[in-house]
Amino acid sequence: MTRTRRWQIGALVLVGGLLSGFAPRPWLTETNLAPLVSPAAVSAIRVPPGFVVNIFARDLDGPRFIRFGPDGALYVAERGADRIVALGDRDGDGVAEAARVFADRLDRPHSLVFHAGSWYVGVPRGVVRLADRNGDGVAEARETLIDSYPTDGHSTRTVEFLPDGRMVVSVGSSCNVCIEDDPRRAAVLVYDGANASGERIFARGLRNAVGLAVHPVSGELWATNNGRDWLGDDLPPEALYIVRDGLDYGWPRCHNGTIVDPDHGGRDACRNIAVPVVNMQAHSAPLGLAFYTGSAFPPEYRGDLFVAFHGSWNRSTPTGYKVVRLPLDGSRPRGPVVDFATGWLDENTQRVSGRPVGLAVGPDGALYVSDDKAGLIYRIAYRR
Repeated sequence: MTRTRRWQIGALVLVGGLLSGFAPRPWLTETNLAPLVSPAAVSAIRVPPGFVVNIFARDLDGPRFIRFGPDGALYVAERGADRIVALGDRDGDGVAEAARVFADRLDRPHSLVFHAGSWYVGVPRGVVRLADRNGDGVAEARETLIDSYPTDGHSTRTVEFLPDGRMVVSVGSSCNVCIEDDPRRAAVLVYDGANASGERIFARGLRNAVGLAVHPVSGELWATNNGRDWLGDDLPPEALYIVRDGLDYGWPRCHNGTIVDPDHGGRDACRNIAVPVVNMQAHSAPLGLAFYTGSAFPPEYRGDLFVAFHGSWNRSTPTGYKVVRLPLDGSRPRGPVVDFATGWLDENTQRVSGRPVGLAVGPDGALYVSDDKAGLIYRIAYRR
């Protein structure tokens, strides 16, 4: 970046800060995001008729899960930069004008959730609690609640809160398929409350339940699960589960409630194993999920579940790299999983331009999608 360009950005930040009622401080980093990107960056993304896609934010380093905060900003776990940034859209045009660093010096943050005035962030070794006590837009309060998870193998940690205030955290396996020494692996853990006391196993046998979301009506905990590798292109299927206290979901002995593992299974491997809500194409790598709680999409979309497919790495023909929709009637599927946003995988050349990760429904009713390959946040809106 040239000295002139740095000066221009600094001037824009100063003016923007004065207009929005705060003065920039050395420890409050805000980067201008206003320059437009080429329409070619979204032209390949295909969505149903009536929907439009635009880039909400760019130049992010490995953005993972995303959440809207009480201030209306979109908070992003920017894993590659070891920080949480807040993206503001002050003029409501669907494009973020600025990225504010809410907290830095975090170890590869993957997930975040706002609860009772604080942000809870999943990092490989556990959970960090962040809070902005003085209202200046920066988390000056930081507390490590959990710092004991093993970090080999799957290292993303997803944090969520149940309606009764208990905290749950998903911890993936250390391997493709094996018998774990630590019972916290391939499981969802539960804690008595926001202070992370009373740790116990909530559900076991989930190889890598990266995505967690609470159903807005039933309060049930839903999860995406990434199945094992090296059983071919189509086995075992990826799965969506309703995760219930005390249940066993099978890994490594049984997959999807019916498939006996050739390495660790046996005659009774699938006895008393919970079955998925729905099976999906193997190796799609489902990550983030979000129930549509807005009112801007057509009525038939309301209450449905969206899932981000990060995409395959070891399938002979690549698959995934898209956002899909599961039509729901409450907690019951009313149809199969259907494509919603595609085009990150060029089926002719097999070129991959992006990898969807996190999903969030905005206050404007649009669906926001993070892409950790391209470093972008997309906004998918319905234009009547």
